[in-house]
Amino acid sequence: MRTPGADDVPAAITMTRLGVDYGGIHAVADVDLELARGTTVAIIGPNGSGKSTLLSTISGLVRPTRGRLEVLGRSPRAARRQIAHVLQTTVANEAVPLTVRETVRMGCYGRVGPFRRLGADDRAAVDEAIDRMRIGDLLDRQLLELSGGQRQRAYVAQALAQRADVLLLDEPITGLDLVTQETITEVIDAERGRGVTVVLTTHDVGTAQLADRTVLMATRVVASGRPADVLTPDNLARAYGGHVHVLDDGTVVLDEAHHHDHRHHDQLGS
Repeated sequence: MRTPGADDVPAAITMTRLGVDYGGIHAVADVDLELARGTTVAIIGPNGSGKSTLLSTISGLVRPTRGRLEVLGRSPRAARRQIAHVLQTTVANEAVPLTVRETVRMGCYGRVGPFRRLGADDRAAVDEAIDRMRIGDLLDRQLLELSGGQRQRAYVAQALAQRADVLLLDEPITGLDLVTQETITEVIDAERGRGVTVVLTTHDVGTAQLADRTVLMATRVVASGRPADVLTPDNLARAYGGHVHVLDDGTVVLDEAHHHDHRHHDQLGS
């Protein structure tokens, strides 16, 4: 997922003193970031560190309490058709049983509206997304019938059919089958190659190391930059409250409160 010289690419997303509060709780505080176009950005941090809130603010689902946020030079609301957001948990609506085909086609609604027929370009976008996510054999099945990995691939295909310039993925591969993990990882690389800015959240150090840029969060930004510079034992200890252990073989163990331990078999730079 690495691109040489990624730091020199113009910003797709700019945050200045960005803050988001839920009541009296600071979910995101004083975030200053510029995320470059056509790069992959991994946001990592413990539970409650503001990762998902930050994505939802970028997509316009959550309004910032203070500060400034621009996506492609505009407000998230103005740029919404150019932003695709795949949530970490999307519950299939039992009252509206959608097939996989219908779900993917919904990715085009931002361009054509929900009641107009899709044009040739839109149908091509849908077909391409279905093929890339390897769900051609699932098209007539309802979302409720699918495994977690199959459903995730359908939702990512919906985002791809949107043909957005910014792709936001909240924990896209956590706990899913190997085929889904490999497929989504391939898509992330390919979208970056097409000039799309891909921002994903993760708990996994190994995943974060593959991005062009890593942002380590604990409500505030603890460190941001190249993965080797960010994912150091000292920085991780600051973000995770000291619950970081580096074994003799370089394995990193992150102990998160109210979350299972994560062992990452990755050699960290000094």
